[in-house]
Amino acid sequence: MTFPAIALLEFSSIAAGIEAGDAMVKRAPVQKIQSGTVQPGHYLVLVVGDVASVEEAFAAGKDVGRDALADCLFLPNVHPGVVEALSGQQKAAQEDALGIVETTSVATAIEVADAGLKGAEVSLLRLRLADGLGGKGLVYFHGLVADVETAVAIGSNVAHNHLVQQMVIPQLHAEMWENVNRYGRFGQHFGWEAA
Repeated sequence: MTFPAIALLEFSSIAAGIEAGDAMVKRAPVQKIQSGTVQPGHYLVLVVGDVASVEEAFAAGKDVGRDALADCLFLPNVHPGVVEALSGQQKAAQEDALGIVETTSVATAIEVADAGLKGAEVSLLRLRLADGLGGKGLVYFHGLVADVETAVAIGSNVAHNHLVQQMVIPQLHAEMWENVNRYGRFGQHFGWEAA
């Protein structure tokens, strides 16, 4: 299922995030709200639904939580691939190239993923957000080298000063593809529980 709009607010205070999330769903009839803590002690609130409701909820959340707002985004026409990634879907790949964009925030990573998918003929392999990353975001694009280069360039432009690193790896070795497709955290290789 795809949604025409999403908004995400990242708060440096958990209490402020809960208060803002409450204000968001009280202000507008969003289709769904997801919220919770992420590293490093931040609180995320994600709402999805029709454009007008999400925009109204976004405004309410920013207004109520403004003093603790670390980052935010409003995407009125989000790419379906981003919605799939946010719902936990992951695609296995072993294509021509892997593109990685690493950001300092969750909101920026989602924005990078959306821009890259809209601007190039690539797929989103994975979208990792905050937990186990010290609050960072990781966007993995895959496809043909030229297309992945385009997606990474577009995404990096969107990230501005939230960009940590960008990389395009052509002809990623099969054993590395296996690791990229299967694991996000090192301990998962050994069956360790996520901390």
